[in-house]
Amino acid sequence: MNINRRELLQVLAYGGLGLTTVRSDTVLADVRAQAIVPPRLKSGDVVGLVSPAGITRSKDKLRIIEETLAALDLKLHVDEHAMDRWGYLAGQDEIRAEAINKMYRDPDVDAILTFIGGWGCARLLPYLDYDMIQKHPKIIMGFSDVTALLLAIYAKTGMVTFHGPSGRSGWNTFTVDYVKRLLFDAEAITYKNPEDKGDNLTQVEDRIRTITPGKARGRLVGGNLTVFTALIGSDYLPDWKDHILFIEDVGEGIYRIDRMMTQLKLAGVLDQISGFIFGKCTDCDADSGYSSFTLEEVLDDHIKPLGIPAYQGAMIGHISDKFTIPLGVTAELDAARGTIQLLESAVM
Repeated sequence: MNINRRELLQVLAYGGLGLTTVRSDTVLADVRAQAIVPPRLKSGDVVGLVSPAGITRSKDKLRIIEETLAALDLKLHVDEHAMDRWGYLAGQDEIRAEAINKMYRDPDVDAILTFIGGWGCARLLPYLDYDMIQKHPKIIMGFSDVTALLLAIYAKTGMVTFHGPSGRSGWNTFTVDYVKRLLFDAEAITYKNPEDKGDNLTQVEDRIRTITPGKARGRLVGGNLTVFTALIGSDYLPDWKDHILFIEDVGEGIYRIDRMMTQLKLAGVLDQISGFIFGKCTDCDADSGYSSFTLEEVLDDHIKPLGIPAYQGAMIGHISDKFTIPLGVTAELDAARGTIQLLESAVM
């Protein structure tokens, strides 16, 4: 293993602070592959709420978020610009970015929650202080458009970020269970879809479909397909080599999914990953008539030739019952069983 003096000092510095977690099954050849894990949530912690994308006009939504966090024995700190409006964005880019920077700098804020997605997070990426963020590891969580923040912070700092509920999304029993186990209890979770048959003779809802059977190991990375394909060619995406890619989307035509999957192929992303998980594509129905491909056909066409373990249907996406998935944590994918097993804790 060839590590220069500067890299060795970085390893020792982070290790001495207890900020890194290294997969136990292998010796990493590059210190940049090590992930910085943030502190876990605990009773009484303060969660900072930011609006990095779309606007929010309802103060009642703020009260609901405050009550939700209070039920978890967490306190809410709302950024002063969270209710701003600039066109269809929650304030100007520099102001929204500085809100995130401030939450990382503030020693009284223990974690960061995003209010809502929409569009606008990618516009913030040049204004984030990644060096400062790396020195103040904190949980940051959201989904949809927030994918841009999660990927950029992971790519630029090596810090684990979290694809999970935003402030305005639902916090039902299923979703909260995964939040608690991952972020409070530091559990190395095994994610598995529910298997409830209801009144049916076989399971109808939330089924998984194996695209290619097998097991794969790698660091989890991904999010909303539309958002991260728009970042291809930028400096805000991680090295894809030996990562397990998970994606989801909402309201996209099948031909658009095909186009974005083609972009991933042409950009070399699909050729580098060790495993593939497609979550839910809400309201992504095929066009009427016989001329359209189905979503299954599009995924099979792009993924099966890769020969890597892959499955469809994980509880990831614009849905009520959702997993909270850590970006940057080593996991094992079992495509035949439709499971994702974390091999290390996502928080300290």
